[in-house]
Amino acid sequence: MTSVTNGKDRRLNTRRASVFRRLGTQWQLLLMSVPMLLYVLLFNYVPLFGWVNAFKDISNERGTLIAFLRGDNPADYGFNNFINLFKPGAIPFTGAIRNTLAMSLINLVMGTVSAVLLAVLLNEVRQKAFKRTVQTVTYLPHFLSMVIVVGMAKIIFDSNERTPGPLNSLLLGSGILREGPDWLGQPQYFWWLVGVINVWKEVGWGTIIYISAMTGIDPCLYEAASIDGAGRLQRILNVTLPGIRSTFIILLIMNIGHLLDTGFEIQYLLKSSGTQQVAYTIDLYVLEYGTGKQIDYGLATAAGIFKSIVAIVLLTGANFISKRLSDDSLL
Repeated sequence: MTSVTNGKDRRLNTRRASVFRRLGTQWQLLLMSVPMLLYVLLFNYVPLFGWVNAFKDISNERGTLIAFLRGDNPADYGFNNFINLFKPGAIPFTGAIRNTLAMSLINLVMGTVSAVLLAVLLNEVRQKAFKRTVQTVTYLPHFLSMVIVVGMAKIIFDSNERTPGPLNSLLLGSGILREGPDWLGQPQYFWWLVGVINVWKEVGWGTIIYISAMTGIDPCLYEAASIDGAGRLQRILNVTLPGIRSTFIILLIMNIGHLLDTGFEIQYLLKSSGTQQVAYTIDLYVLEYGTGKQIDYGLATAAGIFKSIVAIVLLTGANFISKRLSDDSLL
């Protein structure tokens, strides 16, 4: 029995020595990873200590930012902040959830379909110069500031009767419509405008990933399909799309995990008095109660925790379903 234990200890010590020896030979890579590790710790893990505010009463009546920074210990509040999230208020949290989910689903569907469609079309193009030009033109908006993008959108969708934007000018000039819609002021258009703007800005960037996955498909599969008499559409359906299935599923799972991250930049910059009720997202809710007139740090923190928990549940659930239905999964 003693010899068996000594043998296990010897193997364990040998394994540890080999690990440290390998780490010693790769010290350059470890040194390069230190800035990224510090970045993750500083911006992703250190803020978690602030979650304790969700269980404190740090409202505008019971405490101020100065008192909070001074180190005053607010009273324990339990789960009241989480309960108050779903109580009627000036900015209903349930409305923020509805708006966030609606815009996120529109962005998810429109963004995924457009990226896959554009990637498939570009993959079929044989003129390399044209293909590279289209790729460059479509992914350049990804690098534009959202302020610039929303400013351009306001010009395009402007519904001023005297000087209408390019879209209304085209619709009115061609006789399609007799009166230009108020794209920016009507609530029924707001979610779809956010989806269109997001697609225009990010479709080229998402296409790059799918085109990279398509380059990994064995060309022999296309040749075999051609020999069997498959046309271009049949090759796309039976070779190209199955070839990028794993990439599609992984990206879909990741996007589902970010379903509540529809953002606040577009909504904050694009909203008006007429679209305010449909523009409020969870991030805007947190911003309003964290830095706005209705300061309540505990409530804002509780909203952020709720968003994180739901994101973890969605990510885990999507990964579980994918693993059950296919061999592709993220975790």
